Parts: sequence; C-alpha cells; structure tokens
Amino acid sequence: MASVVGVEWWWMLAAAALSWWLFDAAVRFAWRPRALSRHLRAQGLRGPARSSLFHGNLGDVKRLRAAGGGVTLDVGDHDFTPIAQPQFREWIPLYGRVFVYWFGATPDVCVADLGVAKQVLADRTGQFPKHRINANLMRLLGEGLVMANGHDWQRHKRVVHPAFNIDKLKMMTATMAACALAMVSGWEARLAAEQGKGKRQVVEIELSAQFEELTADVISHTAFGSRYREGKQVFEALKELQFITFSTLFDVQIPMSRHLPTRKNRRVWRLDREVRATLMRIIDTRLAAKDKEGYGNDLLGLMLEACAPEHGDTPVLSMDEIVDECKTFFFAGQETTSHLLTWAMFLLSTHPDWQERLRDEVVRECGGRRAPTHDMLNKLKMASLS
Repeated sequence: MASVVGVEWWWMLAAAALSWWLFDAAVRFAWRPRALSRHLRAQGLRGPARSSLFHGNLGDVKRLRAAGGGVTLDVGDHDFTPIAQPQFREWIPLYGRVFVYWFGATPDVCVADLGVAKQVLADRTGQFPKHRINANLMRLLGEGLVMANGHDWQRHKRVVHPAFNIDKLKMMTATMAACALAMVSGWEARLAAEQGKGKRQVVEIELSAQFEELTADVISHTAFGSRYREGKQVFEALKELQFITFSTLFDVQIPMSRHLPTRKNRRVWRLDREVRATLMRIIDTRLAAKDKEGYGNDLLGLMLEACAPEHGDTPVLSMDEIVDECKTFFFAGQETTSHLLTWAMFLLSTHPDWQERLRDEVVRECGGRRAPTHDMLNKLKMASLS
C-alpha cells in the first residue's frame, strides 16, 4: 500500500511540475510579449509582428540575411547594410528610425535616430544595461569594460583608463613601430626569396591575416609585456570562441541550455579554460617578478597594482575580473584595429592618388628614418584625416 501511495505522490509531483512549466512557457512566450507589445504601441513604438511564438522575428532576420549573403558589391560601393544588417534596411522605411522587433520572447528596440541614440548613450540612470543574454558572448568578453554596467563599469574604468593617457601612449610608439617594421621586414624577405629564385618581382600577401598577427603582437607587447607567441594560444582560442558566439547570436537562448554537456558547450568550456590558464600563466610570471621589477606600467601592471594584497584595502578588481579584462583587450583590441587596417589598405589600393599623397607626406615628415617617433606621427595631418 505504501508503495502505491509513493507512486501516486510522484505522479502528482510530475503533474504539478509539468503544469508549472506549461504555465511559465505560456507567460514567457505568449502573455508577457503580448502585454509588452500593447505598452510599446501605446508609447508610439511600432515594428514587425512576431512571426513565431518562440523565435519572434529571428526567422525573418535569418531569411533576410540569407538573401543578402548572395549580394556582391562593386569596388566603389561601400553600402554593406544589405549584407550585414538587411533587416534594418527593410524595417526602417516601414516603421521609422526607432522601432521594436522581437528576439525570441524579448523585445529589442532599434535606435537609428541620432538624437535618441545620444540620449541613450548619455543616460546614467541604469535604464539601458548591456545585452547579456548570450552565454557564449559572456565567455568571450567576460565581465570586462565591454559588458560591465553601472558602478562595476565605473570601477573598471578607474583602473584601466590611466593606461591610455597621452604620456603612456607616447612611450608605446617605439614598440608599435618595431612590431610594424618586423612585419614589413618579413614581406621584404619573402620578396627577396622570390627574386633569388628568378621568379616574379611581385609577392601576393594576404593582409588581413598579417594585420591580425600585427595587432596581436602590439597588444601583447604594450598591454601585457609579453610576446605574440606567448599569447598566441589566447588569440587562437578567442578566435574560435568568437566564431561559435557569432554563429549563435540569432539563436533563442533556452534557459539552462548552456549547462548541458552538448558538443558545442564542451568545446566552449575547453576554450574558456585554455584562455584562462594562459592568462593566469602571464599574470603569475608578472607576480613572480614584482619584487625586482614591480608590477609594470602597462595595462596588466596597473590592474595587478589595483588588486595588490599588500595594500590592505579591498582590491579594486578581483583576479577573475583582471582575467576578464585581459580577455576584453586581447579580443576587442585586436579585431577592431586589424579590420581598420585591412579596410584602410583596401581603400588605398582602390585610390592610388591618395597612396601617393600619403606617401609624400610620410617621406616629408619622417625623412629617411625607419622608425617614426610620436612627434613625427603627430605631423601626419593628411593621414589622420584619412
């Protein structure tokens, strides 16, 4: 009799759990979005209707991106919006420069109006926090400046900002120039090798990969006091994490799914462990040498100084936050700068007249010296405008 009662009790618990799950799903995917839609429309915010109960407008976004993937731009056409963000090209004329669309059951507000965008970016009330839904994005960037909010953001900025004052940037010029000259020397060596074999007088170089390595080398030297090969594992792991993250940006994040041991999750966990282990080796090396050389004046040194245990006060940054900040600068600093350099070289290749103007200015201001100084770079007015 007791066993029968026990089975009935478990069936009741299972039925209650299923009822609660169904109720929560109905609230999350039906009632709450409908109520939010009414409130947003009452405030004048329109947008495309949800095409799916669970995916919102993500199906429309994927369809438009698939259509844009076949678009080929002419050399002089820089309108990449139909390829990168075709949904905004289609929806802005229909719903205005501020509209709402649905990321699953979560409303996202697109702000393409400059005045409203300034108001949002200048807001200090905490009403516009960073988007933290994608778990892979959090593993990629961590709790650094890019993803921090409110007082945490201010605390991180207070530690990181001094690393980028003008005096420290002047000191970094020689290091940056040395990294760039090493890259160019490699190009010259390849050309000389081809000429020595009696082959072509021209060598084809895939610049985007070269610039990725250059920016990684500069970051390793100036921010973390190490060489590129010591941080290479970090860059390679973060690059794969980036690929996984961007491939899931338009996927609905199912609650608790990031904890399931799927093949993709296991790969993400392993990459995250690799990044942290490599960063901790760099940090431990710096800590071991602090008695002789101090913490250093680069970004890593400033962060370690902020959490130094000998201060006696509560550390401004924890060790986990330092690791996350390192991840932020390893990733964000490399990607943005390498893409900027690649784009600049593309534009110069399609505008040879500007190549000549900039080359003349560099020769005039820098003379025959191989490594430009900070003062020389300041005189490159045409280069800074371009």
